[in-house]
Amino acid sequence: MLRRPNLQPTPTMAGHSQFKNIMHRKGRQDALRARKFTRLLREVQVAARSGLPDPAHNPRLRAAIQACRSENVPKDNIERAIKRGSGGDGEDYQEVRYEGYGPGGVAVIVEALTDNRNRTASEVRAAFARHGGSLGETNSVSFQFDRIGIVRYRPEIADPDTVLEAAIEAGAQDCASDETGHEITCAPDDLAAVREVLERRFGPPEQAYLGWRPQATVPVDDERAESLFKLLEALDENDDVQRVTANFEVSDRALQRLQA
Repeated sequence: MLRRPNLQPTPTMAGHSQFKNIMHRKGRQDALRARKFTRLLREVQVAARSGLPDPAHNPRLRAAIQACRSENVPKDNIERAIKRGSGGDGEDYQEVRYEGYGPGGVAVIVEALTDNRNRTASEVRAAFARHGGSLGETNSVSFQFDRIGIVRYRPEIADPDTVLEAAIEAGAQDCASDETGHEITCAPDDLAAVREVLERRFGPPEQAYLGWRPQATVPVDDERAESLFKLLEALDENDDVQRVTANFEVSDRALQRLQA
């Protein structure tokens, strides 16, 4: 008998959505779009370098290309990124992870793709220090998170109940839907299988990747919320940073102040 997973928004989705809503309301659409294109194309290049340049035989590359298409990255840019990665003549990006604490004791995981570890580490450390946080050692905060597979679809793909039922049938662990879209989560080893089942039903997802889910959230008061969001914004503006995950939750009053 099929069972419905927990329908409450996951902590990852809560923090992510709150931060992204703030950033979009600040009206920096051109800069946000340029950074997003850079990150998406960098992932395409790394995926092409790590396996076959044919997306049909390289799941990571297929997911990276679909993420680009969902954001309307020009086809020529995608093809050039694949060529740079498969030809070995582009930058040799390495995957690195940084962990630390932000204002209010919020745990933060920063994932990056960089061709210069010293530069990226220095910039990430400076961002933490400048905004009331501290960069720690590897695994200093990741024990507070679970590693999960994440598949995201745009909200218009189907209604929440339809996506939920499809997620259950695909073998997912959870499904959360809000105005930003549908987020299906699963065990890391099940990501490829879950994505393929959902893709047959709804078409290619907006995103499919391995991420982190906080085991619990940390409430942040109004005073620390501004510093925390400045830290997250500084990290988000770094071209080397691919993704930031934090275990925070801020009040509606604090959000209104930040949006003002």
